[in-house]
Amino acid sequence: MERIQSAIEKARQARQQGASPEPQEKPQVNPRPRNEAVAAPAVSVVDPGPDTKRDAIWKTVRSFQPKPAKLTHNRILAYQACPEAAPYDMMRTKLMQKMRKQGWRRVGITSPGAGSGKTMTCLNLAFSLARQSDLKVMVVELDMRRPSVARVLGLKEPVQFSEALAEKEPPEDHLLRYGTNLIFAANQSSTRHSAELLQGSSAAGVLDRLEAAYAPDIMIFDTPPLMVSDDTLAFLDQIDCALLVAEAERTRPAEVDKCEQELAARTNVLGVVLNKCRYMDRSDSYGYYGS
Repeated sequence: MERIQSAIEKARQARQQGASPEPQEKPQVNPRPRNEAVAAPAVSVVDPGPDTKRDAIWKTVRSFQPKPAKLTHNRILAYQACPEAAPYDMMRTKLMQKMRKQGWRRVGITSPGAGSGKTMTCLNLAFSLARQSDLKVMVVELDMRRPSVARVLGLKEPVQFSEALAEKEPPEDHLLRYGTNLIFAANQSSTRHSAELLQGSSAAGVLDRLEAAYAPDIMIFDTPPLMVSDDTLAFLDQIDCALLVAEAERTRPAEVDKCEQELAARTNVLGVVLNKCRYMDRSDSYGYYGS
């Protein structure tokens, strides 16, 4: 305390005596001679960054614009924000939270049997994800015995991604882009020996190179039904996690249990989606959805 008071007293005396602090010495500036040339500023090359490079690669993929009437007819509704898209938006949020937390990028969507709506779920989820402009989404159709993505989307362009998986043609020839951030790898016709194709090293290598080249935030694989063939079982070691789509009033609980066990033995099971459910609790409705 005494030191503080002493300092205050010294400052008061300095002011009374008109004392002022010594002026700071200004740095010396050497004026440039009038006739001296001015050096041009160096041009710096700025790295466009990974996001810009990724955007440029995605723009090289052929684009297509599905007809809204076609999508609506096939119950693909999540391409726009609407009450019918709300369940898929909820699924999207839960899916991304889990996958980001675990550092996962590949998710497979399957079902116990045919007709459960796995492709419809896959496409609605993909469109819902793509409505988030910061996400890059890639859908790969692996149900090559009964492909339906091209038909549901109304694709007219010739695409047969199985040819790329067999390394017979470049993958880029069989990709189509919707908007700026959603790519489909689809098939127009069925493929023989699809299980052998998925088990082979060529398909795994093609998918790895595809992921490395396009760096999608999430890859969604539309895989065949589990209880119809061994195609999905042959591929499960290539994905991080899986969703099981069950059909209400048709898929039996025993089938769900068996499929969950099959999936859990080979990958991470995110959960079961109950599709075609006609009876919902009031708390599950989305009537509050705003326009």
